[in-house]
Amino acid sequence: MIKEKLDFSQPLVVLAPLAGYTDLPFRSVVKKFGVDLTISEMISSNALAYNNPKTIKMLQKSNNEDPYFVQISGNKPDIVRLAVEKLNEIDGIDGIDLNCGCPAPKVFNHGSGSNLLGDLPRLQAILKTIKKYSNKQYLSAKVRIGIDEKIPVDIAKAVEDCGVDLISVHGRTKKGAYKAPVDYDAIKSMKEAIDIPLIANGDIKDYQKAKWVLEHTKADGVMIGRGAIGKPWIFYQIATNNETISNELKKQIILEHFDNMVQHYDQYGVVMFRKHLHTYSKGYDGANEFRQFVNTITNIDQMREKINNFF
Repeated sequence: MIKEKLDFSQPLVVLAPLAGYTDLPFRSVVKKFGVDLTISEMISSNALAYNNPKTIKMLQKSNNEDPYFVQISGNKPDIVRLAVEKLNEIDGIDGIDLNCGCPAPKVFNHGSGSNLLGDLPRLQAILKTIKKYSNKQYLSAKVRIGIDEKIPVDIAKAVEDCGVDLISVHGRTKKGAYKAPVDYDAIKSMKEAIDIPLIANGDIKDYQKAKWVLEHTKADGVMIGRGAIGKPWIFYQIATNNETISNELKKQIILEHFDNMVQHYDQYGVVMFRKHLHTYSKGYDGANEFRQFVNTITNIDQMREKINNFF
């Protein structure tokens, strides 16, 4: 009997996959603050099937990521099968998550992501392919509540029928992108319709909202993505039931995140960290000048000193 790595006796706190943000350096930082599950950035099953070197690097995880899922996107069962077989060769991956929610036009127009919500038999064929060929402990799916119209219960039942272990739901349609109000009632109706664990996602930006969403939807956990960008300490706040966080701890987290970026990406990590500093500096005096200045820095020591002085 495989020991269960996910304990649903308490609500789970999950870091949502976000392309360009939730890479290994970021995940290793937030994992320290009570995140129960981390998931890789979305990885194309095509790129995985054909051994794209950049994609293989994206599969790497930090030592503290346990359990760890890899999220894939795909629109053809045969290509997804090849991708799964590649993942089967890699130890340390506890589950595969199928992205059925990404609204980005290039993903949608490719037939992947939220496009699958318009063709539930195809979505099921892909999930069943992963279930059949994967040697990982868990299978999950990340969905939205429809493309243009809301069909939350149909989606939840279709996914459950494929033998997945859990489902995470962003409470907007594809059309709603990231702007429409999140329909937490739709998430609640999905939870009531299925017997597998459900994780609620969408606009959870602080401890109070996380608590409210869990109470309202009766979900088995919350998934936070954009709410953690620029404030990864949200997980610390949820874990410790504490609204406040000291500037000292914030600075420590920012510096650790920067050091992780440099360790993972070498010199280029300095350039990649600029976008994080844009969000970290929100609300600070002199943030505009700081952002303009860091946009010119490529030197590791100079950037570290600037971060130290500013925060």
